[in-house]
Amino acid sequence: MASIFELNRIASASAWRVLPNRWDFIAFPLIVGLLALITVGFHQTLAPIATLQNEAISLSPVHLPEYALRTTLRMLAAMAASLAFTLGYGTLAAKSRRAGMVLVPILDILQSVPVLGFISFTVTFFLALFPRRVLGPELAAIFAIFTSQAWNMTFSFYQSLRTVPRDLDEVSRGFHLTGWQRFWKLEVPFSMPGLIWNMMMSMSGGWFFVVASEAITVGDHTFTLPGVGAYLAQAIAQQNLAAIGWVILTMVVVILAYDQLLFRPLVAWADKFRMENTSSGDAPQSWLLDLVRRTRLIHRLLAPLGWLLAQMARVPLRLPPLPWQQWRQTVTGMSGARRAAPSRASQRLGDAALGALVVALTLYVLWRVVGYLSAEITWGEVGHVFALGLITLLRVMVLIAIASVIWVPLGVLIGLRPALAEKIQPLAQFLAAFPANLMFPAFVMVIARFGLNPDIWLSPLIVLGTQWYILFNVIAGASAYPNDYREAAASFRIRGWQWWRQVMLPGIFPYYITGAITASGGAWNASIVSEFVQWGHTQIAAHGLGAYIAQTTAAGNYPKIILGIAVMSLFVTLFNRLLWRPLYAHAEERLRLD
Repeated sequence: MASIFELNRIASASAWRVLPNRWDFIAFPLIVGLLALITVGFHQTLAPIATLQNEAISLSPVHLPEYALRTTLRMLAAMAASLAFTLGYGTLAAKSRRAGMVLVPILDILQSVPVLGFISFTVTFFLALFPRRVLGPELAAIFAIFTSQAWNMTFSFYQSLRTVPRDLDEVSRGFHLTGWQRFWKLEVPFSMPGLIWNMMMSMSGGWFFVVASEAITVGDHTFTLPGVGAYLAQAIAQQNLAAIGWVILTMVVVILAYDQLLFRPLVAWADKFRMENTSSGDAPQSWLLDLVRRTRLIHRLLAPLGWLLAQMARVPLRLPPLPWQQWRQTVTGMSGARRAAPSRASQRLGDAALGALVVALTLYVLWRVVGYLSAEITWGEVGHVFALGLITLLRVMVLIAIASVIWVPLGVLIGLRPALAEKIQPLAQFLAAFPANLMFPAFVMVIARFGLNPDIWLSPLIVLGTQWYILFNVIAGASAYPNDYREAAASFRIRGWQWWRQVMLPGIFPYYITGAITASGGAWNASIVSEFVQWGHTQIAAHGLGAYIAQTTAAGNYPKIILGIAVMSLFVTLFNRLLWRPLYAHAEERLRLD
């Protein structure tokens, strides 16, 4: 009898462990509601494309919840694509020296190409994939948002991989971890704090260009996708201040929602990846993460997925060497001292061959572009565009310097205090997501009323959405700064300017460079919508390359559009090569936390 009773007790206990508790009844509706919203949004993308032309955008606030859902789903889809791109592209650029020689400059160029440039040349491709479905314009819009999100995430991940502490890398090799295991057990966890803050910035940055991404024009046809961006464009065209107010309120609600449901749990979860020997005094918290941890049924349902991911990270997978690595191993297939000299010779030979290939491809592309533009563009026009580029360059440099002076100390202050970061994070996300278009009415009316100089007073619009790249990366750097290093500095009584110069600035410098590079590239992009503003029929333009591209795009002059984009890409690439890359190399070699 006792044994039967004991078996019944064990069976009852096992059944009790799989029954839902009160936390399951709170979390389960949230999960079901999220899945339902995703299903509804995906179903709408399969509708016939004629529905976009039959259903005009309504400025009634009743439609804003649906528009907000559609825009948010596009941004989340673009975020997933950006994360996949980041892990692949950033890893290849960081792990392979020769691949990095090509991929990093390409990333500089991609960052400098305006979102309008991507839209102009990729929409036709996506529409051809699904010619009779809304899915075609939806993919075009998602790709446009992707181009505003992916580059700074990739730069952040690349910077983290390049600055992994050498002692941790040596320990991982001492345990004979394969490249696959080292990637998931060391490199991805080390990069996680910075990557999550850049994901937040990317999500917010997507709002800045959502107006352009939700209005797709191909030839004489315009496809306007239901969304907050299309609603905002319609409100600006009709000079409807009340509708703009509803847009601002909607953005506040949406940003607070995905902050609490997505990014706050990610920040709290990633705190365990801080590189330190002492515990953080004030760890970030998330009510949603605590809720999921307290559930019984949902936690048990998610456990197999977590176990599977953990086992995949432990697989001793050895990736095959790249083609040029195989060739080098074949050529230098010897040991000892005899191997070093041929290896260096083959390395120089490979670098020379790769450099020659890149130069040849660059000259070929340049020849084709010049051939296309020569029939429409004069050398005087080229000189005029270069002069406009210098004006925008000066504007960007001044604005980045001002933003750095303001946000670096504030970012350190916020990053070292997780409780303060938790309160500031939603506000920073909202300010980063605040599109410059919403400021057009105030700027246009003030400049026109008082006869102000547009070259000066339109400049703040450029840095309005890009300064946050610096803030978010500095917060990420300060948040990831080891707590034991701070305690050591306090023990040695390092204070004041000495603390900034010898402790904190070296620790956050790699993160700051990442933020400055992406802020600089984002400022060039933002110049297109900031140097040429419109409110109703009133137009105000500043002198600069951004205004040139905006005006030629509105006129549909493709040779001048290509010229403007090419000159902008050239300026950004040269600026990164001459300033930011040397600073990046200095951060990798001298300022990594070893």
